[in-house]
Order: sequence, then C-alpha cells, then structure tokens
Amino acid sequence: MKSAVETLNPTRVRLTVEVPFEELKDSLDAAYKKINQQVTVKGFRKGKIPARVIDQRFGRGAVLEEAVNDALPKFYTEAVNDADLNPLGQPEVDITELKDGETLNFTAEVDIRPALEIPDYSGIEVEVDAVEVTDEDIEKSVEQLRERFASTSPVERAAEEGDVVTIDLEAKVDGEVLEDGIANGVSYTIGSGELLDGIDDAVKGLEAGGEATFTSELKGGSAAGKEAEVTVKVTQVAARELPELDDEFAQLASEFDTLEELRADSRKRLANMKQFDQATQAQERVLEKLLELVEVPVPEKLLEDEINTRKHNLEHHQLGQMGLTLDKYLEIQGKTAEEFETETREAAVKGIKTQFVLDELVKKEQLNVNQEELTEHLMRRAASSGMSPDQFAQAVVEGGQVPLLVGEVARGKALAVVVESATVKDTNGEIVDLDDEEETEEAPAEAAATEATTEEKADEKTEESTEG
Repeated sequence: MKSAVETLNPTRVRLTVEVPFEELKDSLDAAYKKINQQVTVKGFRKGKIPARVIDQRFGRGAVLEEAVNDALPKFYTEAVNDADLNPLGQPEVDITELKDGETLNFTAEVDIRPALEIPDYSGIEVEVDAVEVTDEDIEKSVEQLRERFASTSPVERAAEEGDVVTIDLEAKVDGEVLEDGIANGVSYTIGSGELLDGIDDAVKGLEAGGEATFTSELKGGSAAGKEAEVTVKVTQVAARELPELDDEFAQLASEFDTLEELRADSRKRLANMKQFDQATQAQERVLEKLLELVEVPVPEKLLEDEINTRKHNLEHHQLGQMGLTLDKYLEIQGKTAEEFETETREAAVKGIKTQFVLDELVKKEQLNVNQEELTEHLMRRAASSGMSPDQFAQAVVEGGQVPLLVGEVARGKALAVVVESATVKDTNGEIVDLDDEEETEEAPAEAAATEATTEEKADEKTEESTEG
C-alpha cells in the first residue's frame, strides 16, 4: 500500500491511498464467506456455495463492494499511522478507482489536530484579588448562621416584612384552575423572594384568615412561563425571633464555647475560601495569557459539533430540569438570540483551543497520570455529578470514558506547570504563593465540614422545638 498526504489547511488534510489488489485477499475471502451465510442456491448446501457461483448469481460487484467496505477502515488507519496524523472525527472517503484484479485507490479528507508551537511561557504575569477578610465579612457570616437558628411564634396582627406566613395558594390560567396549581400549608418568609413575583405585596398587611389575588408569571409546573391569576390565603402569621449573639449562641450553633472563638473560626474559614477562589482566579487568568501566546487554528467541523453539543446540553438537560425553554432563559438573562449564539461560539472556541494547547503541553513536558491521581479526579467528578464513586466509575468504564478522564487530569497538570512558572500578584502588589496546593484543595472540604456540623446542630434544635 502507498499513501500520500496533502495539507488542505492547518486543520485538514487529504490522504491519497493506493492499494494493490492482492492486499484485498483477506477481505475478499471474508466477503464470500459472509455472502455464503446470507444466501441460498439450489443444489448447494448453505455456506458451501463456490465463489464462481456467487459471482454468476449475485455479481462480482456485490462481492467487491462488501470486500472494500471491510478493508477501507484498515487501510485508512494504516495511512493515518504512516503519516503520524492526529485525526479528529470521521473521514470523508471517496473511492477514486477500483479495478478488479488490479488496484483500489481512494482519498480520505479528515480534520486533524493542528501543529502548535508552545513559546516560552515563564514570563506570564497576572493579577488576582487579594485575600482580605473584613470584620463586615465575619459579621455577615455569623448573621447568616444566626438566621438559621431563628425561631418563630404566632402573632395576632397583620403580616410584615420578615414574618413567616403559612399560606394556601390557587393558580388559574385563562380562568381555569391548574391541576398542579393548588398548594396548601406553604411556609413562606416575606421578603425572601423564594416564591412568586408579587406575593410579598399581596400578603403584607393580611392577618390570619385574610386573602388577596394578584397576577404573576409561573416559574415552574405545567404552565411555566404563563401569566396566572393567583389567590393567596393567609392561615397563620408568625414573627421570627433571632437568638442573642452571645456565648450561649456559639455553643448552640457550633462546637465552640465562646462567640469570639466562633468569629475566629469564621475568619479562618472565609480566608480559606478566598484563598481557594484566588487560586482558581490565578489559573483562569494564566490560561487566558497562555492562549494569547499561541496561534491555534480551530477546525470548523469540530467547532460546529462543539457548539451544537453545548446547546443541546443546555436546552435538554440544564434548562429541561428547571422547566425552562431557551427563549425563557434568554429573557431571564436579558440576552438576545444573537448574543447567545456569539457567546456560545466564543466559549466553544476557547474550550477547543484550551484542550489543544494543554494537550501539546502534556507532550512537551512529558507529563504522566498515575493511578492515585486518576482515582482522586474520579472521586471529585463523582461528587459533582451526585453519583457514588462506584456508580460513576462503572459508568465511565462502560462508556469507554477512561481515556477522557486521563486527559482531564493530564491537562490539569499541564496548566499547573504553567501557573507555577508564572508571576502572580494580588491587587496589593504582593506576590502570591500558590505552591501550597494541598491547603488550597482542602479549603472547600473544610467549609463543607463546618456547614455539615452547623446543619446537624440546626436539625437537633428543630427536633427539640418540635418535642417542646
């Protein structure tokens, strides 16, 4: 077999392949065997029909077509390997000549990864937000915790901002009550913005037993996005009472004995979270600088596929779960269809360029992924997907996605190499040391652990209030 490569543009090539007919022998034999199993000829047992009889009855052309279809993938792969190409997607194959007993000639056009030159990136400099935890930040954090431990008590007066009301709701569209438009005994904090637009104005000033009607656009359910006439009836008004900010509150809401210890822990936790945000910001800004240094041509077909995939995932997965259409989503975001198209294309281009550049860096820096790194990444991906590690691992293996995960880990390591060589300063002009990755990685985990402890204590308090 002989093959030649013609470069059509930086991301597409045409392979011209010539195959001597004798190299089709195995595929011809397989073709005769396959046809033998599919047809019946009087006077011959199934599977024992001679090749000359098959040629006479069904035509030599049918055999050649079957043989060529079987052989093309093998010869194409061989030509790609000989040329040391990195193809993207499926090729467009055209058989230019097929002479029985002489030769098979074909061409294959396919997108390829562009050849990239990674320049010296050690001079990259970026600025990130400084890690500063103010007294205001701490008080806000403590106040949020205090809100979680608020208690309520029924009052005989009109509802006010911040009160918790128990309400019954009924929604009508075009004068008809919706099947899923009735809800009773709903607890709602006035001013929280957690229910329908307009409900706060409707319930303010109502006492228990009072009702009001207002118009609002439904956010979910069978009539999501439609204007509805909503009747709300208040069955109870309760005032919220916040606990005193003292040592007793600290003991109630945390594992600490004093309010000062609680505040100190809040300061440490907020600092860890801001350090994590700072490290993430540094990675993003270093990546942007790196992409500016490298000329990366993007295959048009690959780009269109990526754009379509992003749109499909948004419309059929993310928005579908929220009961929103794309038009409604754009309306909420205040974007036009043209702006959405532009943003999606820009994000797709950046995603493709990022993968190309980081993959090239993996090769240049000869980075490898060990089992421990792959397992840690799998655990993080499983947690973000809401699946158990075992379930996620099984899905990855069954879907043949292990190489995909390996690639993600390798690209992460490549970016870490660039970030390590970059100069990162904060807005105060101070050099930021990002070497302590372990501490940065653990910051979200520490925050989650604190949150879990708080939730556990809140649950205990709820149970005590119920029993009392």
